[in-house]
Amino acid sequence: MAGGSTQQSLRKALGAIKDTTTLSLAKVNSEYKDLDIAVVKATNHVECPPKEKHVRALFLATSASRPRADVAYCINALARRIAKTHNWTVALKSLMVIHRILREGDPTFREELINYSHNRAHVLNLSNFKDDSNPNAWDYSAWVRTYALFLEERLECFRVLKYDVESERSTGHSQTRELDTIELLEQLPTLQQLLHRLMGCEPEGAAISNYVIQQALGLVFKESFKLYRAINDGIINLVDKFFEMQRHDALKALDIYKRASQQAERLSQFYEVCKGLDVARSFQFPTLEQPPQSFLSTMEDYVKDASRLAIVPRDVSGYNGERVVAGRIQKAPSSQSQDADDDRDASPVAGPLVKESLSPAPTFENNDLLGLIDASPDPSALEESNALALAIVPSGNMLHQT
Repeated sequence: MAGGSTQQSLRKALGAIKDTTTLSLAKVNSEYKDLDIAVVKATNHVECPPKEKHVRALFLATSASRPRADVAYCINALARRIAKTHNWTVALKSLMVIHRILREGDPTFREELINYSHNRAHVLNLSNFKDDSNPNAWDYSAWVRTYALFLEERLECFRVLKYDVESERSTGHSQTRELDTIELLEQLPTLQQLLHRLMGCEPEGAAISNYVIQQALGLVFKESFKLYRAINDGIINLVDKFFEMQRHDALKALDIYKRASQQAERLSQFYEVCKGLDVARSFQFPTLEQPPQSFLSTMEDYVKDASRLAIVPRDVSGYNGERVVAGRIQKAPSSQSQDADDDRDASPVAGPLVKESLSPAPTFENNDLLGLIDASPDPSALEESNALALAIVPSGNMLHQT
């Protein structure tokens, strides 16, 4: 026990020496001295979250008002910091700084980070990172690697979508609600892969109770609210279009829907783990429920028969006398109102998309195919109410709670 304590003290002393040496070297660099100092101080060996004043200094250094060369230099400095360290604290704090600038900083940082990754080794590639200084450091290192994978996937998601889900303002629904079929089939799997990486950040072993890791995890599950809403709105849009799709597109859509259902269950479990952590005491989490199995069966039946059925225009297509609209079922008009409609539009009405023997698709009263029930807070509202639930204060290790 005494030996372990001595080793820990020695490591802290060595870390402090390294930081002091790096700061001394940074002060020699007259052109980017302040930026280098901010990077070193924000990512030092002290086992606590990055101090807010240093993070803010990096926000300023990477703002749109600064030359692109400054932004690129900041990224290069963080990349060097990550590449050279074998200490989990330094690596984690470097990732936290990158994550916070991506979330709260100017978009020029993200653009330069993507350019940097294309031209050189990826900054966030920590697949071989490990800190083997003690048994707990193994668990910490494993979490650092999964966190880096999430951030890397976050950049890839932006590359495909051309926008950041986190930057979407509260407008009632996400951009995915307005996409056409081709865009949906491309973007939803990308969003689902990002959610997969996000849920992979569930800590294990010693990482569960580590304060700094919990702070980083807070940043991660804050991102889950808008990400979930984007996927949910996209699925509603996808189902609205599903019964008009050609078979090859319907097969892709069915796989997306199945994965969405599985991820809703997995995300609910992830939230349950998060709720047990100290960092989550100030957060509100949505309640997730599984969509009805009957609708999945209806989709599977449609795919089986779609190759033999005509695809008809959306405004006249029927499904057993009903129409799928935004995940809900609209009953066919009565014969009297139908006659009136026929008088106004004499165009022939095509037959149903699926065989009459199939059961009608179920009604989703909550207009939420993934089960984010209306009684729960809206994900966008959760983002706003949780905005100050995780504030890293420079004076100590206490959470600033709202």
